[in-house]
Amino acid sequence: MKLLSTTIGAYPKPSYLTLPDWFDDLDTTTPTKGWLEALEAMGNAAADIVYRATHEAVHDQVNAGIDIPTDGEIARENYVHYHCRHLHGIDFGELTERSVRTGNYTSFLPTVRGPISARGLFLADDWKRAQAATSRPVKMTMPGPLTVADTVADAHYGDMDAFGRDLAAALNKEVHALADAGCQHIQIDEPLFARYPERALDYGLENLERAFHKCPKNVTRTVHICCGYPNRIDAEHYPKAPLDSYWKIAKSIDESTIMAVSLEDAHRYNDLALLEQFEKTTIILGVVAIAKSRVEPVEEIRWRLQEALEHIDSHRLIAAPDCGLGILGRDLARTKLRHLCQACSW
Repeated sequence: MKLLSTTIGAYPKPSYLTLPDWFDDLDTTTPTKGWLEALEAMGNAAADIVYRATHEAVHDQVNAGIDIPTDGEIARENYVHYHCRHLHGIDFGELTERSVRTGNYTSFLPTVRGPISARGLFLADDWKRAQAATSRPVKMTMPGPLTVADTVADAHYGDMDAFGRDLAAALNKEVHALADAGCQHIQIDEPLFARYPERALDYGLENLERAFHKCPKNVTRTVHICCGYPNRIDAEHYPKAPLDSYWKIAKSIDESTIMAVSLEDAHRYNDLALLEQFEKTTIILGVVAIAKSRVEPVEEIRWRLQEALEHIDSHRLIAAPDCGLGILGRDLARTKLRHLCQACSW
């Protein structure tokens, strides 16, 4: 038996890359602060530094045995606002304080002051930079409409559905640019599906499908639905999305045009009968915790994968960490990925 493996998004930044990273301070109330200034401070060397750091992240994943690596989101201060910088209608100059993620934290956020549209396509170039590091297919990630809407301050739309439709249209341009460039795996992150399953069912999933509209059939359309990060590694108790959220949206996802769904399982086990709700969708199952310093033994990870295979065929199961690896640091991330990949074969 050999299962495929992938990563979800973020990878720890090296020390020589001086771009801000929200994993360095998950308590910050200004998650966008300093990114542009740091990029400008690197001057003409910025492109080469980001290239080197991205290749390092890809090589770490590939050397661990990962079949479908990501670019590590190395150029991003966080997975949402980096994308927002490439959209018309969002103001990064005057931030607005608001509570997000069902009230779990308060931040000063970029403010939507006009209609959203794409402002210069960029993800295809990011993908080419990462793909140059390996012959394995690199997956590119982007934030979904519902999640973007909860991570900025809306002073224009006043309607989450309409806001999401415009976001989806902008994302769709990036999707097609990536597909045209040759990217075979595109993942849109929608953790808000787990926080607000009712919104996901009302309009979130429809807007997600809009983002993938007319995506070529040879490109795997993936949605990642994580349940939340702590503010530090090894935090024992922190707010997570309700455990039953996956059950509420599973059937609708399976009936959609989404081809693969990434679910957390390592931080807290699901009832794996959940997997039977997906009759055609590939499951990317999180079997490595991304906020715990404990390294899961290979046999423990393999046991969980074998448990999952009692509910889903092996060709529709892919092993992964729960979410991005940025909070772990490089050494711990590499060790966990090696164990993950070793567990995929038996």
